[in-house]
Amino acid sequence: MGGSVKDIQSKEELDNVVSHGVPVILHFWASWCEASKQMDQVFSHLSTDFPHAHFFRVEAEEQPEISEAHSVSAVPFFVFFKDGQKVDTMEGANPSSLANKVAKVAGSVNPDKSAAPASLGMAAGPTILETVKEFAKQNGSSKTESQPPSGHSVPLEKRLQQLVDSHPVMLFMKGSPEEPKCGFSQKVVNILKEEGVNFGSFDILSDNDVREGLKKLNNWPTFPQLFCKGELLGGCDIAVAMHESGELKEVFKDHGVLSTGSNEAKGTEQGNSSVSDSTTGLSVTLTSRIENLINSSPVMLFMKGKPDEPKCGFSRKVVEILQQEKVTFQSFDILDDDEVRQGLKVYSNWSSYPQLYIKGELIGGSDIVLEMQKSGELKRVLTEKGVVPKETLEDRLKNLISSSATMLFMKGTPDEPRCGFSSKVVNALREDGVSFGSFDILSDEEVRQGLKTYSNWPTFPQLYYKGELIGGCDIVLELHSSGELKSTLSD
Repeated sequence: MGGSVKDIQSKEELDNVVSHGVPVILHFWASWCEASKQMDQVFSHLSTDFPHAHFFRVEAEEQPEISEAHSVSAVPFFVFFKDGQKVDTMEGANPSSLANKVAKVAGSVNPDKSAAPASLGMAAGPTILETVKEFAKQNGSSKTESQPPSGHSVPLEKRLQQLVDSHPVMLFMKGSPEEPKCGFSQKVVNILKEEGVNFGSFDILSDNDVREGLKKLNNWPTFPQLFCKGELLGGCDIAVAMHESGELKEVFKDHGVLSTGSNEAKGTEQGNSSVSDSTTGLSVTLTSRIENLINSSPVMLFMKGKPDEPKCGFSRKVVEILQQEKVTFQSFDILDDDEVRQGLKVYSNWSSYPQLYIKGELIGGSDIVLEMQKSGELKRVLTEKGVVPKETLEDRLKNLISSSATMLFMKGTPDEPRCGFSSKVVNALREDGVSFGSFDILSDEEVRQGLKTYSNWPTFPQLYYKGELIGGCDIVLELHSSGELKSTLSD
């Protein structure tokens, strides 16, 4: 790999190196992850610029003991050691942050000089600068010729509009058409190919400003987002419905977007048989077996190991997420069947594991599932697909009330109360040293009105302990004055 990067083969080897107290930087990577490969170039150059530190690579899926010891659930992932102790971690592909963090544990390249431009912080040495520039250029590419620069000189809203208008058909997706990073993006790419239209794309995982900006600009919280002549058509579900009804073809026709004959014919052939011998090279028997496995449960996880004994940290993470979401699911251990393991990669066009399917549709791997859980998109998909029932208002109120042993529904927040009564209750709880959770009822009218009915208590604040209503401001202050508040909230 160049530089002086070495591969770690065991936890014992790593522990031995760290124990010597020298600066150690680990890069957890995966062969299937393009970001890992790109960051590996940066990592290699850093090893040259910081010769007194030790740089090691760990193939995350092949070294589960090391990965699990450092809670690695996504790649690229970096761990930093100094004086025999772990001092920092970093997740994701950010060359500038990596360079700065390396400098903190390994020392500046030129202590007497400012060794790098502001865009890279203090860490970048002479060999890394060009690599980082090239990485940023590649990683930020939308694979369109007309992508505007990402500098702050272009107002975000103007930049977003330029991107939207850069192609008659424009897809904002996770990943690229050649390597989609989620099942929904892959679905829309397949649809556009079947429709036989040329389209531009932008990887929203490469630019958080664009990602968050588009959500607000279009009032559309999820991706992919499909545009035609600057007009938002919708996300995956809408694109699928319009495609199946023939409406999408009509929209393209009405806007003067013409299909290419050869691509359209090719796409139609794929549409008639999404997976067949001619398109994948898999046997009919194996294809049928894979499809039966995928559809054997509404939620199906292909993983390494079993839910109670995962054999890699990525599989363990997805299992934990599904359990946190209280989802019933089935699993298949791909380590037990190499035919399925290799065949599913071809079938799904997804080269790694775990793979999560919901109602027969590929969602993605651990990175995608984790991201969807954090954004709330996973719960939305599970609800829309009928896998989990839609949460009722009563269920939501119960979950909020039980989210903390002592729970205060108030106006504003503990640090910024929005009414005197709420402020008095917060002060009383703090004076008695009571830890508590809170919810600003001004931020959610549904909760505000629903809680009045649920508790049969018409005013706020409302204080709960272990799911039971204690009362409002007067009762809390009375308990505080008598010295009973703390004991009441600790029984």
